[in-house]
Amino acid sequence: MRIRTGRHVVEISRPEKTLFPGLTKGDLAEYYRTVAGRMLPHLRGRPLMLERCPDGVQGECFMQKDVPGHFPGWVHRAELPKESGTVTHVVCDDTATLVYLAGQACITPHRWLSRADRPDRPDRLVIDLDPPGAPGGDYDFTVVRETALLLRELLNELRLPSMVMTTGSRGLHVLVPLDRRAPFDDVRAFARDLADVLAARDPDRLTTEPRKAARRGRLYLDVQRNAYAQTAVVPYAVRARPGAPVATPLSWDEVGDPGLTADRWTLTTVGGRLGDDPWSEGGAAPRGRSLGPARRRLDALRART
Repeated sequence: MRIRTGRHVVEISRPEKTLFPGLTKGDLAEYYRTVAGRMLPHLRGRPLMLERCPDGVQGECFMQKDVPGHFPGWVHRAELPKESGTVTHVVCDDTATLVYLAGQACITPHRWLSRADRPDRPDRLVIDLDPPGAPGGDYDFTVVRETALLLRELLNELRLPSMVMTTGSRGLHVLVPLDRRAPFDDVRAFARDLADVLAARDPDRLTTEPRKAARRGRLYLDVQRNAYAQTAVVPYAVRARPGAPVATPLSWDEVGDPGLTADRWTLTTVGGRLGDDPWSEGGAAPRGRSLGPARRRLDALRART
């Protein structure tokens, strides 16, 4: 199977290989070719971690950071420091790379919250709303939806714009666009204090306790992704889970829908949402904001509680 995109022709080996029941590697490659226009703005310039499932989601999957030696030269790379040396990450700047990754059985690309040119200066803050209960078990999504709306209200008090998306897994991600001035340590400290204030407003349902045994059936406000080299799922990425669910951007009005779930849209159903961008109300996405004024407002809130 060959897919031509831009200046490149991408060869997809074994396109008939089953990755999900009823869906093949060729289906995944075609999906990513189709959705590239929506995904690339969230990918360009960012180091990636690749979730690969060579034998499909019913086989063994693994996370890969280093670019394999056989990747073609036209795939962009970024060599970035780690504690014991460096890691060379894939950077997906074009449709051909996204399709090529699908051909390598990369089901889910996970992105850094910063760009490779300033890796310690994030342009996204992410809070993961992790519902109670064991993975794979039943849970009430109502608390996830209601928490997202409460978090939006708090961010509005701080005069910060926010966006929301399904994860395709269990919960929702609430994101705040940043101006890349604050380092990760400052962003993570802000996110932690933000979560503490929100949890204090509804302590019976919300917690910032990382230990599962201490959560006692409450939703976990997870801020751990706000750190150097940590990643979050890319909008419109397929998840390596039964049914091929897709991480899907939402409008805030959609969060009020009682029928909303984290895996509501899949590879085969999300296409109808590609015409309009729910994150570009009025035709433009929210611009990145400085945390300085919001930090002062948040400190004032904390002082009153």
